Amino acid sequence: MGIEKFDREGRFLRVDYDDFILMNIYFPNGKASQERLDYKMDFYYSFFDYANDLKSEGKKLVICGDVNTAHKEIDLARPKQNETASGFLPEERAWMDRFLAAGYIDTFRMFNSEAGNYSWWSIRTGARNRNVGWRLDYLFVSENLRENVKSAPIYSEITGSDHCPVGLEIEFPVDV
Repeated sequence: MGIEKFDREGRFLRVDYDDFILMNIYFPNGKASQERLDYKMDFYYSFFDYANDLKSEGKKLVICGDVNTAHKEIDLARPKQNETASGFLPEERAWMDRFLAAGYIDTFRMFNSEAGNYSWWSIRTGARNRNVGWRLDYLFVSENLRENVKSAPIYSEITGSDHCPVGLEIEFPVDV
């Protein structure tokens, strides 16, 4: 993003294509300490400004990665028990509300409004076998790409990590 304190952690990849800009981001986790939570929130708002600057230039954006926050109660198995845990704090969720209100689309929720769809499960507790998870991995697009989105699945059947892959199918008109 061009901000030293964030760039030195290697959390941000950007690729410019003809039709859109792809950003793959590993957003900070805030569970370790108040200092890391403050860092996480600073990262969120700095990224918000970065993305909005690109969007104001008319760029089409695809933003993917581990956001390290479950947005709504349906995005984690045990919302009440996690209200005071980083990853589901009011300020983290408020940032997601603000981000979406600024013209970004949660592509998974374009197609699926049901609970029980997660992309991360604790390995320590064997949570995946019980589907006690969190939806932490997202694919967002800027509003100017909404019509290009054809599907946005979560591949929960794919194992090998505490996270599972999420996908996005976008389609652009073919120039003849």
